[in-house]
Amino acid sequence: MPDWIVEIDPSFRHCVLPNAPLLTLGQGYAWLEGPVWFADANQLLVSDLPNDRILRWTEDSGVSVFRQPAHFANGHTRDRQGRLIGCSHQGRCVTRTEIDGSLTVLADRFDGKRLNSPNDVVVKRDGSVWFTDPEFGILGYYEGARATPELPTNVYRYDSDTNRLSVVIDDIVRPNGICFSPDESIVYIVDCGTTPRRILAYDVNGARVTNKRVFMDAGEGTPDGFRCDTEGNLWAGWGMNTALNGVRIFAPDATPIGHIALPERCANLCFGGLHRNRLFMASSQSLYSLYVGVQGA
Repeated sequence: MPDWIVEIDPSFRHCVLPNAPLLTLGQGYAWLEGPVWFADANQLLVSDLPNDRILRWTEDSGVSVFRQPAHFANGHTRDRQGRLIGCSHQGRCVTRTEIDGSLTVLADRFDGKRLNSPNDVVVKRDGSVWFTDPEFGILGYYEGARATPELPTNVYRYDSDTNRLSVVIDDIVRPNGICFSPDESIVYIVDCGTTPRRILAYDVNGARVTNKRVFMDAGEGTPDGFRCDTEGNLWAGWGMNTALNGVRIFAPDATPIGHIALPERCANLCFGGLHRNRLFMASSQSLYSLYVGVQGA
């Protein structure tokens, strides 16, 4: 196994392919975030956040510009109809890109007050859109525009049937990455407001969450965006120094089982490819990919 794949627990062995190369798909960006895979177009979209653009990568054509300006887009996902759902720092909103390319704002206010800067987003099987809303995009002009927060840093649920926005979690100072377990019985959220950072877990009951608990304490690591594989393992963007930069993988019981070392911190990731077994890693100024031994949930 190559030295940049670190086996922390033997259960990690089947999750990786010792002969699969780590590929660099692009370099020279400001800060990559929000990767999302479009299987029907065989393409990856990823935010180059400070440069205010969304990039497109394909195997045949490499990296090109998908949208610019992009309203300082951050996290992305797709809804059940295949449409792009995105978080906008500049617009302080969550948007949906319709099939004809037009943009629909799903949520930009709660109780008449502006959202902070939606950061990461997932769509549940019932069509509801869940997203985190820290204030990172309004702290300065690098990832958005400076503004005074009007709301606490909540986690929201947008009901696509009623177009209503509700607060599902209101006790995290700076919620960041968000991800459901494969059966959607658990939602994981990165808590950036504590030192060290933590990954929290909540039980999901329809539109409500209960049983808040600390899934894991990150120590010196900096979890950001993450996704689950079909076995329930959590693949988290990680870093802050040379020894930690990359992707840290945790079993469903929070046991750290493996690490993929990268030359720079990984902010976010997603699974893609024909069989959802290709890991795409948005890592600071570079985009990497690696075929793995498991499939994304």
